[in-house]
Amino acid sequence: MKLTKRLHSCVQLEKDGRTLVIDPGAFSEADAGLGADVLLVTHEHPDHFEEGRIRAALDANPAAQLWTARSVAEKLSAAYPGRVHAVGHGDAFEAAGFEVRVHGELHAVIHPDVPRVANVGFLVDGSLFHPGDALTVPDAPVDTLMLPVHAPWNKIAEVIDYVREVKPRQAIDIHDAYLADIARPIYDTALDNLGGAPHRRLGAGESAAL
Repeated sequence: MKLTKRLHSCVQLEKDGRTLVIDPGAFSEADAGLGADVLLVTHEHPDHFEEGRIRAALDANPAAQLWTARSVAEKLSAAYPGRVHAVGHGDAFEAAGFEVRVHGELHAVIHPDVPRVANVGFLVDGSLFHPGDALTVPDAPVDTLMLPVHAPWNKIAEVIDYVREVKPRQAIDIHDAYLADIARPIYDTALDNLGGAPHRRLGAGESAAL
């Protein structure tokens, strides 16, 4: 399986000529969802879900389908009957040759006064886990953890402990659009020294074999 990092929290996976895209939001490239056979969206916040990008991807490929939390599915299901699927914690499905299991229920706490929205993480082919905006620990081994390194809802100590708890073979940064280049070495050093798993950062458009 080939992983290509797109901007912010968007990632693209390719296998056997099929393409799966997770979270083509407003901070990702305008064409991030185009060409996808499978679209996964973790939650409704605009940096993960940008309706225009999803509609463009579904329009471009009439066979493409979307799996997401119910709050997102309700915005699109009427326009794309039979192609938009609401999923929740514990669900499993096969899409275009990818095996996907759903883990997690709620977005991380931003502040006690801010209501928490639904958030679902996706474990793809029993290998790569994208948690969305939560530090969900799947009840299954994780080879590659897509790691939210910087957000209004986390701090570096929590990110480090998350890697330690999941125990992946490797962690790769996502949710990094907020992180200034001048601060990246600080995060990289902390994760490399304290996370307990090899950690790497891919630039937008950069790929890695999984």
